[in-house]
Amino acid sequence: MKAFQVTNFDKNPTIENIPEPNPKPNQVRLKIMSCGLNFADILLINGTYQETPPLPFVLGMEVSGVVDALGSNVNKFAIGDRVAVFGGHGGLAEYGCFDVSRCVKLISEMNFDDAAAFQIAYGTSHLALGYKAQTKPGDTLLVLGASGGVGLTAVQLGKLMGARVVGVARGTEKMEIVKKEGADYVFDADDPNLISHLKELGGIDVVYDAVGGDQFKSAFKSCNPEARIILIGFASGNLPQLKANHLLVKNITVHGFYWGGFLQFKPNVVTESLKQLFEWYEADRIKPYISHKFTLDQAEDALNLLKNRKSTGKVVVKIQES
Repeated sequence: MKAFQVTNFDKNPTIENIPEPNPKPNQVRLKIMSCGLNFADILLINGTYQETPPLPFVLGMEVSGVVDALGSNVNKFAIGDRVAVFGGHGGLAEYGCFDVSRCVKLISEMNFDDAAAFQIAYGTSHLALGYKAQTKPGDTLLVLGASGGVGLTAVQLGKLMGARVVGVARGTEKMEIVKKEGADYVFDADDPNLISHLKELGGIDVVYDAVGGDQFKSAFKSCNPEARIILIGFASGNLPQLKANHLLVKNITVHGFYWGGFLQFKPNVVTESLKQLFEWYEADRIKPYISHKFTLDQAEDALNLLKNRKSTGKVVVKIQES
């Protein structure tokens, strides 16, 4: 089978022909239909992600597909089931084996592309805004990197939670998309008066930060007393430094957040969250924004688009046609 594989952290991943895998006792094998890309895939290529597997490995953290083989202990799935999986890696291939604990059956209304773009982005924003930050109606929510894969889901879910949503994105085109997805206010990331704009809105109660760097500094200076800051990631490559005494003055709370970690120590929290999210999808209240679709042979182009921040929302690689 064809697979987009990392064989050396000093070289670009390449398409390789490797044997089809066989499922272990607690795994299913999928005929993979679509794979959603994430910024963490870029970190995996460099070997800098917190859960980088040993070399060689196949890229692709989240997939959708059809079960075509079962491990000896599997009884909750059947051949032909349509599922989505957050596997951590292994998605940019024609077939992959995944633990059943990571598999979610798809509702009939959900297509493979949406399914591959769904779990990480929506799961991250839902738990971060709800479970961690306790976002409530009337809060002013600031989303940094609002046009990105997780950013747009934070905008959508923030509105569902009753918050007043302020998005920050770079460039007119991306700002317009953020506005269409539900943001009440949108500002350019390069606006030198960003802090003034945020303060004129009455300050910020919840900060959703997937960017870091200078944008974090602007957000921090705009926080109201008892604001909650959620650290999602650092797409800018610049890790902000916090001064603890500044946290004290306004009683600000900072939450570190990694969605995948909950699968290890509180999987029930993830399960309940995904149940709610799938219900919202079925009711047509949320839908992934997919800006680009590629084939497996174009996987390098897809990742470069993500790396160079040319995409909006999610990028999906269509592995096989249904």
